[in-house]
Amino acid sequence: MKKATPATEATYGKKATASKTAATKTASKTAATKTASKTAATKTASKTAATKTGTKTAATKKTATKKTATKKAAVKQAAAKKPPVKKAPAPAPPPKAEAAPKAKPKPESHTALVRRARRINRELAEVYSYAHPELDFENPFELLVATVLSAQTTDLRVNQTTPRLFAAYPTPEDLAAANPEEVEELIRPTGFFRAKTKSIMGLAAALRDNHGGEVPGRIEDLVKLPGVGRKTAFVVLGNAFGVPGITVDTHFGRLVRRWKWTEETDPVKVEAVVADLFPKSEWTMLSHRVIFHGRRICHSRKPACGACPIAEICPSYGEGETDPEKAKKLLKYEMGGLPGQRLKPPPDYPGKAAPPLGAA
Repeated sequence: MKKATPATEATYGKKATASKTAATKTASKTAATKTASKTAATKTASKTAATKTGTKTAATKKTATKKTATKKAAVKQAAAKKPPVKKAPAPAPPPKAEAAPKAKPKPESHTALVRRARRINRELAEVYSYAHPELDFENPFELLVATVLSAQTTDLRVNQTTPRLFAAYPTPEDLAAANPEEVEELIRPTGFFRAKTKSIMGLAAALRDNHGGEVPGRIEDLVKLPGVGRKTAFVVLGNAFGVPGITVDTHFGRLVRRWKWTEETDPVKVEAVVADLFPKSEWTMLSHRVIFHGRRICHSRKPACGACPIAEICPSYGEGETDPEKAKKLLKYEMGGLPGQRLKPPPDYPGKAAPPLGAA
């Protein structure tokens, strides 16, 4: 075996050193390569894990979305299958405390009624100071016949008719002996002329046969005559004999009910109630004033409330026309500037005399 020479050893040493160095470098490169490979593997693994995580997350989200949609669909189907749930009615509000009932007005005492009625009469007395019977007559017989004829017609129509009748038959004896057909023709304008002819000829005969051709001055005798009732009797007694009486015709009855003097409709009962409110001395003129007011202002269908002189104290104010200008157009006879009902009115009458039958 050859011994190595120093040069060879040196060379060998150099070679060995170079080999070591190369081996070291190779080892370093290998290590670096391994490290790089590990790093790359790690990154790849990270990416793969991230990708897997993302895929799992997306899959999870999709699954959650599908589950949510499935649950909603299931809820809708369940809601469709179930009957609609009725809402419980809202609780009723607590009942309100009932308002205390209004106290009814106290009924008018008799004393208060008397005072109010007499005040109305005083007011009417000032307005109708000229009030009078609206039938033309010269004596009790003419007034009695004219009053019987005034049923179902106006005093004006009677006043236009009686002049010819009384010219032909001035006394009860004359009328009792008349030809009925001639009497019928004379009183035809008053209506119901046949029945009225029978009445006036019958009362004329009764006056002739039972009272000496004179009209009696007692109500008991008057109401026994054909066609004569209490109203007619009081007209004759009050205006021909000065005996107080209350005449309850349609106007009188309507007004005393509007004024709340009474609610009675029967004329006899109305008469009794009103008679209790006034002294006897006022009865006849009270009747005239009330009837005047009913014919001129306080009409049946449309009272002229806006032109009424007692509107302030009338409990029925407002039933008719309340506008003053419109109410004025509803006024009749002298109140409306028109002729009255009498062809021969009394001297103090402020209106015009009525025209005779057939006149314009």
